[in-house]
Amino acid sequence: MSNASLGERERNRDAGVIPRKQVALVRGLGCEVWDADGKSYVDLGGVSYGAMNVGHCHPKVVAALRAQADQLWFAGQTWPNDQRAALLEKLVSMAPRGTSKAFLCNSGTEAIEGALKFARGSTGRSNLVAFRNAFHGRSMGALSLTWKPQYRKPFEPLVPGVTFVPYGDTEALKQAVDRATAAVFVEPVQGEGGVHVAPPGFLRAVRDITSDAGALMVADEIQTGLGRTGRMWGVDHAGVQPDVACVAKSVAGGFPMGAVLLSESAAKVPQLSHGTTFGGAPLACAAASAALDVIVEERLAERAARLGPRLMEGLRGIGSPHVREVRGLGLMVALDLRMRNGPLLQGMMERGALGLATGSTAMRYLPPLVITEAQMDQALAATRDALAAMPAQTAEPEAGA
Repeated sequence: MSNASLGERERNRDAGVIPRKQVALVRGLGCEVWDADGKSYVDLGGVSYGAMNVGHCHPKVVAALRAQADQLWFAGQTWPNDQRAALLEKLVSMAPRGTSKAFLCNSGTEAIEGALKFARGSTGRSNLVAFRNAFHGRSMGALSLTWKPQYRKPFEPLVPGVTFVPYGDTEALKQAVDRATAAVFVEPVQGEGGVHVAPPGFLRAVRDITSDAGALMVADEIQTGLGRTGRMWGVDHAGVQPDVACVAKSVAGGFPMGAVLLSESAAKVPQLSHGTTFGGAPLACAAASAALDVIVEERLAERAARLGPRLMEGLRGIGSPHVREVRGLGLMVALDLRMRNGPLLQGMMERGALGLATGSTAMRYLPPLVITEAQMDQALAATRDALAAMPAQTAEPEAGA
């Protein structure tokens, strides 16, 4: 079946809230995907949204899923299970320093929702602090911590008690955090907000300010965690210990899973105060255990630390007048343009590379960490050629617009 016919079948019955591309993807391996017409593409995050650190269909993850599928797919967390026990031990052993417990769920948004409840439940406080340009998810609690008005306004009123302060502004944060604050939610690198890296000393300031006020520091590691930034966790660059860390995306190699990693004190909430039906199911746990092994055994954090600067240097070396800035950390990189990003994304797709928009002027590069140097060269060539084919821009949009 062709790209066009598959797209039409989906559009005929889909709710319509998520726009569809004109390419239908049917297969993937490593950093490469294929469409229904047989064309191959390098996935730079446009397909996987940064959720495939170990690559598409990693053989070890596939083997773990196949083996567990013959044993037990589902058992609620009331019932202990061999796969869940093994995963919890492995995940906690790798977790950010200071966290020693885990609540397993199904997605990043669910992890944020869980963290919000653990923060309020363990502190007895209700107020929350988040940052401008933050993105934490689209469900009602997570959306309350997300900055963009176009995401929020159609669904207001949201969860009350959230204060937003400028990202990186220590003095504004000090003014916002007090004895009524339950937690500060922070991304070590703002992802959808435009790949903005925390300024030097800022995460340490978040830790100190929350500690002084008796509030929790919640690190949103959904995109930055598991090797993406060149360390296992984004907070590792600052050497800080959060009270809570939210994990998802790559934790199960692309299979749906999320987790809330908790300090002993943050985990102190009443039994049955939170729950999930499918979270921590044996099939997902088997995939996650295999994916975590791959991240460690293949040294994917070190690979991101090595290849990220190469990618950024290559993008800067293109020398296009359309480019305003290249920024990032590890293999979490943004190319910010002096014009709208749509033509660039389209041009790259035509040349076999699939990127991911952030805002209207920037593009994110969030490739699987297994990307080869040849594939990176292909991505750079597609970017260069697409930029060269773009018309001159007469009116320059504001950065991050």
